[in-house]
Amino acid sequence: MSTETKQANPGPLGLMGFGMTTILLNLHNAGFFPTTSVILAMGIFYGGMAQVVAGILEFTKGNTFGTVAFTSYGFFWMSLVAIWVLPVLGWSPAPSEAFMGWYLLLWGIFTMFMFLGTLKGSPVLRFVFLSLTILFFLLALRDFLGSSAIGTLAGYVGIICGASAMYLSMAEVLHEQHGRKFLPY
Repeated sequence: MSTETKQANPGPLGLMGFGMTTILLNLHNAGFFPTTSVILAMGIFYGGMAQVVAGILEFTKGNTFGTVAFTSYGFFWMSLVAIWVLPVLGWSPAPSEAFMGWYLLLWGIFTMFMFLGTLKGSPVLRFVFLSLTILFFLLALRDFLGSSAIGTLAGYVGIICGASAMYLSMAEVLHEQHGRKFLPY
């Protein structure tokens, strides 16, 4: 008799935390809403902490890709909120647009390499990482060039990227609940 218990899949938690937070931020980037406590709170708790938790749980399953992806993007969200909040608190000067461009470019390079790790994965997972790579490069370009048009375009790419992550999250949850692929992914 086996006493081994089945571990839950932490991937959908991380994907949903990433997806919902990405949509909210990119609704702002696309020009629909200002940056408010809605984005900050989601960035700290669901985009940030929930993804870090998912990454730690992926570690316990031996999934290096999931560990690196979820913990990195979880800490991305927390660092982004800190970049916005620390100057308001008077703890640090606000970064220049060019320095924010470098921050986003580095995340784009990281994400491009993570995308390469998805090439044997599902088409939806590949799309999430490809669209996120494009998003980071567009946001970096926006900040390097000071272009609001590129920022708006990035916002729409980000909304699509976030929605694809939410879709993949729900597809994985429904697959497990129904014991079959309920939604294609």
